[in-house]
Amino acid sequence: PLMDRFEPPWLGRRRGWLALTQLALAALLWWMASLSPTATPGLFAIAAVAIAFLSASQDVVVDAYRTDLLPEAERGLGASVHVFAYRLAMILSGGIALIWAGQWASWPRVYETMALIMAACAVVSLLALPRVSAALKPLDSDPRRELLGFAAMLAGVAAGYWIARQALILLGLDPNDANRWIQLLFVMAEIALALPLAGWAARRAGFETLNRSLSSYFAQQGAAAFLALIILYKLGDAFAGSLTTPFLIKGMGFSQEEVGIANKVIGIWLTILGAFIGGLIMTRLALYRSLLLFGVLQLVSNFGFYLLAELGKGAWGAVMVPAFDWGFVAIDTPAALDWLLLTVIAGENISGGMGTVAFVALLMGLCNQRFTATHYAMLSAFAAVGRIYVSPLSGVLSQSIGWPAFFLFSIVVAVPGVVMVWWLRDALARLGRPQTDGMVDD
Repeated sequence: PLMDRFEPPWLGRRRGWLALTQLALAALLWWMASLSPTATPGLFAIAAVAIAFLSASQDVVVDAYRTDLLPEAERGLGASVHVFAYRLAMILSGGIALIWAGQWASWPRVYETMALIMAACAVVSLLALPRVSAALKPLDSDPRRELLGFAAMLAGVAAGYWIARQALILLGLDPNDANRWIQLLFVMAEIALALPLAGWAARRAGFETLNRSLSSYFAQQGAAAFLALIILYKLGDAFAGSLTTPFLIKGMGFSQEEVGIANKVIGIWLTILGAFIGGLIMTRLALYRSLLLFGVLQLVSNFGFYLLAELGKGAWGAVMVPAFDWGFVAIDTPAALDWLLLTVIAGENISGGMGTVAFVALLMGLCNQRFTATHYAMLSAFAAVGRIYVSPLSGVLSQSIGWPAFFLFSIVVAVPGVVMVWWLRDALARLGRPQTDGMVDD
């Protein structure tokens, strides 16, 4: 909400916050390079937490900027570029950073290099990114009350978390219990109490930007139903994907090398391919038809894991992959990859990339451009419910009913999301125009 309320002087509402977060990240990474996790563990932890906070803040600004900038016809392609850039960033910060650390034998040098990259991104943000042609002025509210409201909201979250946790402990439950159902109960109870208390504290403190942004969202027709759709649309995908690696290695007996090449190398590029295919399709199909088509494809792709669980390793033979060295990943000797495994991974990642593009376009369409950062952050939080909290349930379920039944269950839980798309077809058709609520030019 603070990014919707305050505008950095001379820099622009979205580009300004983007450049500021990137410069702050560059400074923190440079500082981290001078710290030792063994000699100064406290300072190192503070730097790591601050980097995580600012990284999330940068994500919020990027999402808001993309939503404000792109017209409806370009949202699909814009979302596909977002998926492509996100995957490349994962490769850079993961594989390539590890290679640098090995070659240089120095993590501080890696952090310094990352800091320079972030500083360069800030320069690009200020000098090369186009201004949003119809950027909205922030609310004319008391800035001190806004900051007080933000602090009250955080206090409400902390209080709800603590009260829920202590209540369950008083009932004799242990938050560190190995039982995943107990762990899930703690998480759900903490969320169930923290969110209402945060909202109550924000209202009592007069946090106008948050209060008006929430009122703006829930004033639109079908607001609650859209939240349900956001949770359900990728739920089947989340169930199947949460245990992919344990299933392939422990359940099917594939080697770590096979799974790494198929899932982590080929899979990443197939996700990017699926995202671009989805973006191109969305230039011809409306949001409703795209969500419906890609949702069905996601559902069908889960059947591939069921087929693999039933037929087993080697059912379709294997293909030899020659040795290669791509810089960030390499295999020294030729490896045999299972054809059925490759087919399943291809279907899962291509359909997942297509579904992600339509899903991001949906989130963009639900945002009021006066409160884009707040709305997108809220909707993304609801979208994370399935991805984050499915994992404990998936582990228990797969052990209880076995792999074939588990993947059939993942298909079943994907059905409500597709049905919700069909049920909301008229409301989805109305998301063509960006919501502005009184747009004012810069």
